[in-house]
Amino acid sequence: MDAAIRIPATIKTRKEQDLLICFSHLRWNFVYQRPQHLLTHASREHQIVYFEEPVFEECSHSSIRFCDAAPGIRVATPVLPTGTSPARADAIQRRYLDRIVASTPHAQLTAWYYTPMALRFSAHLNFDVCVYDCMDELSAFKNAPAQLALLERALFERADVVFTGGLSLFEAKRCQHRAIYPFPSSIDVNHFHKARAPGEEPADQLTIPHPRVGFFGVIDERLDIDLVAQASKRMPDVHFVMLGPVVKIDPDSLPRANNLHWLGSKAYKDLPDYLRHWDVGWMPFALNEATRFISPTKTPEFLAAGLPVVSTAIVDVVRSYAAAGLVDIADAEDIEAKLRSALAQPREMHLPAVDAYLAKMSWQRTWDAMAAHIKKAGASKKVVPFRRSA
Repeated sequence: MDAAIRIPATIKTRKEQDLLICFSHLRWNFVYQRPQHLLTHASREHQIVYFEEPVFEECSHSSIRFCDAAPGIRVATPVLPTGTSPARADAIQRRYLDRIVASTPHAQLTAWYYTPMALRFSAHLNFDVCVYDCMDELSAFKNAPAQLALLERALFERADVVFTGGLSLFEAKRCQHRAIYPFPSSIDVNHFHKARAPGEEPADQLTIPHPRVGFFGVIDERLDIDLVAQASKRMPDVHFVMLGPVVKIDPDSLPRANNLHWLGSKAYKDLPDYLRHWDVGWMPFALNEATRFISPTKTPEFLAAGLPVVSTAIVDVVRSYAAAGLVDIADAEDIEAKLRSALAQPREMHLPAVDAYLAKMSWQRTWDAMAAHIKKAGASKKVVPFRRSA
């Protein structure tokens, strides 16, 4: 039998305010990216519960963990016994969700989905507004659940408003919803501008020689491992620094070389300390189904840090940043030439154009625009249709 569900007092006693429950396939403490940026801004107007996918542990009964991730943001993580069936897991999560909603005073209830899979245990709730922030084409990712495409169609029917993480994704989904809007990756300019100023270097990077070409982000099937190996082999005088957690691929499959440095995952707050000591930023993404619709958040982050940037031909990068002359596009044939050209550029060469391009791309501006669409969607649901009297 499941243990009693205890909702922390901080949820119960907080003043009545709009409640936003976010259902996400990403751990809050995994990589700081789009969900964290947007929900941090949303927390100024809403109390946020970030409902993560469950973790499975050797335990006798289920429970739910809460932690305060930031002011106004509470992360809820169901903990289920190893071997719990999918149907049982859905039933347990449904109960936890019901108790959270019932014990949290709120004026309006908003659902914010990053994963359609959460519909399996949340579709019964009567939300005032339902938002689908379609951050990626999850069905194209490695190990995607078989039900994902079907549940996404159901979520499109349920959602009052849909956002997409890039223009290509918007174009692919635009016919599936009446109120869908593209919101490509934005930028915390002040944070990454720190990399333009002098500062101390992290200890694990200190002994790596220059010149340096750097990447940060999740290291998974979207990274072109062969291209990374080729570049490091062709350019033995250049050192390649790779930051980020390795997921869904075998770490032992990563190429190894004296000039290739896999430094692991780093905190978001520490990224400028690494980037300020790089000479070029690069994005060696594979060109496959998993990257067809991505709009990498790191593109504007590299640029805000003041780095020349070289990328493979990701569609949304080519049609925006490359078209504006801010990013060089390379493939396996010319990767060395493009990287060496970028290494020869003064870091300040493109800064005026970069700053002008990024000036209207803040996460605050993006959230304000999203909030306006959400408010409009909520208002339209409250309109009572006109009925003629008999």
